[in-house]
Amino acid sequence: MASCVEHPAAGYKKIFETVEELNEPIPAKVIGVIPSWLNGSLLRMGPGLFEVGGQPLRHMFDGQAMIHKFDLKNGQVTYYRKFIKSDAYVRAMAENRVVITEFGTAAYPDPCKNIFSRFFTYFKGIEVTDNCLVNVYPIGEDFYAVTETNYITKVDPDSLETLKKVDLCKYISVNGVTAHPHTDTDGTVYNIGNCFGKNMSLAYNIVKIPPAQDEDSDPIEKSQVVVQLPSSERSKPSYVHSFGMTDDYFVFVEQPVKINLLKFLAAWSITGATYMDCFESNESMGTWFHLATKDPAAYMSSHKFRTSAFNLFHHINAYEDDGFIVVDLCTWKGHDFVFNYLYMANVKEEWEEVKKAAMRAPQPEVRRYVLPLDIHREAQGKNLVSLSYTTATAVLHRDGTIWLEPEVLYSGPRQAFEFPQINYSRCRGKKYSFAYGLGLNHFIPDRIIKLNVQTKETWVWQEEECYPSEPLFVPTPGATEEDDGVLLSIVVKPGAQRPGSLLVLDAMSLTELARAEVNVFIPLTLHGTYRP
Repeated sequence: MASCVEHPAAGYKKIFETVEELNEPIPAKVIGVIPSWLNGSLLRMGPGLFEVGGQPLRHMFDGQAMIHKFDLKNGQVTYYRKFIKSDAYVRAMAENRVVITEFGTAAYPDPCKNIFSRFFTYFKGIEVTDNCLVNVYPIGEDFYAVTETNYITKVDPDSLETLKKVDLCKYISVNGVTAHPHTDTDGTVYNIGNCFGKNMSLAYNIVKIPPAQDEDSDPIEKSQVVVQLPSSERSKPSYVHSFGMTDDYFVFVEQPVKINLLKFLAAWSITGATYMDCFESNESMGTWFHLATKDPAAYMSSHKFRTSAFNLFHHINAYEDDGFIVVDLCTWKGHDFVFNYLYMANVKEEWEEVKKAAMRAPQPEVRRYVLPLDIHREAQGKNLVSLSYTTATAVLHRDGTIWLEPEVLYSGPRQAFEFPQINYSRCRGKKYSFAYGLGLNHFIPDRIIKLNVQTKETWVWQEEECYPSEPLFVPTPGATEEDDGVLLSIVVKPGAQRPGSLLVLDAMSLTELARAEVNVFIPLTLHGTYRP
């Protein structure tokens, strides 16, 4: 395994600097050989504007959304980028201030209004951001930039132009959905979101978007809620960033990071709090695993899975095996740490301060939990897990709950395995061997990791003063091996003559095949997709 590289204080800050749009695609200088079959587009989303009118945007989730594209064709590469023309962006540019409150940055008051008109404006309703900077993914033949609210934005994957804003509340009963949906083999898209009902009732809804029936139909108009999962607390939903799906089941992890709705509705409207201000932790509840069947869709209320408290952004994979559901997760502990440091409110802290914060934080881990499906024939107090390849346990208690203990698949010293990817088309919902992730060295992305989840063996790509993004796996056409393909990652090297590049790695060995360099900086990107 490669050793950690110490970061120069000024180096990593470049990935959090504002950049401009490009008027047209620019050619990249290709070093190495890009596989001849790799012809398509890498689409990536992330923040591209980190201040408005002299006001800094405080959180990684607050920067205005920018879509990036590397086009690969016949061994040649071009790079292009555009801002998403959301209402949040357009109004901020017009008024030279933050107009709509973001995740960690409150909107500035309109200087043209006096204090009384501002006060009464607060009670016209909470204005939710449409700043879709987290991910971009296809629904049918269309592509959408997304965040975690009820707004998604249709974009043109060729020109990167913003096409239209879509309010999901017009079609389904959700107050927001995750930026990490699952896609079934037939093109059906599934997602999960909070739902606030009458009398402050609260639930989590699994949403289904069917495949397009013809060229003129819009799958989103056919969206429906297929199953509803209960909340452990009436007025405090858990933060949901992703969920698991096997061939036959949905897996929802209800974590102790909570959104205080009363604080959200009252404090936000009157005092100008942000989303992040409304988070709190209830570690005494631990963490709950909920299961639901897919067809027919139904909540499995008799299966009550519990474990000790942890926090979660990304599921890696979930699959069924001999009467069990295996769930692999990237876990953290401490919600203050997660939101204030992993996604740093002060991303431009000096390196030594970032390291000190990391040393105070609990150890991140990749964990495997195993959920037994048949719980009626086993004796209380015994481990129900009989899979030979894992040390994870599940013990039935007298009250009917099943207590889970994980197997740790990866744990580095202050080094997180995050932004996980797999060979999705082949392995989603199935037993698998390899996960690929972005390595965070004291919260700073400085390496790409391949993890064998069966043997715990790791491979690392790392280069001094380089900051890669989430690696996306693209399989070789006709491949028979799970890891036969390439990884695509956008890498920033601040000291280089051409500081931004597309990195192409052999997914088997993590050796470099090629890189396509451009003479512009590329800020941090969060998630994205490959379009063949």
